[in-house]
Amino acid sequence: MPLVRIDLAQGHPAGNERRDIGEVIHEAMRATLDVPDGDRFQIMTAHPDADLVIDSNYLGVARSKHCIFIQVTLNAGRSVEQKRAFHRAVADGLNARLRVRREDVFINLVEVKREDWSFGNGEAQYVT
Repeated sequence: MPLVRIDLAQGHPAGNERRDIGEVIHEAMRATLDVPDGDRFQIMTAHPDADLVIDSNYLGVARSKHCIFIQVTLNAGRSVEQKRAFHRAVADGLNARLRVRREDVFINLVEVKREDWSFGNGEAQYVT
């Protein structure tokens, strides 16, 4: 059960392209991280330029002010190879579908335990 947070600059990309960002990420999770089709929870937030601090060259990656931040909280246990495949699939998918520069795709994976989730009703559904 991944929870995906997507943060980006106001007005870029616009409208339907934002929906496409979520679709690319979900497709990449399904293809590389074994996430089921119906398991989709995404929060997208647009920020004014003043609220996004983006180092334009950290680790030699030339980012623009249109950098898209993607944070995925998911159950622990994926291999390094799966995570690398996910990173590539998202960057390649956003570039192919929306012409987002690969340099402008910032991804952070946060791994948690199964008991850290509640899907509603005040219950930890993954705890047996």
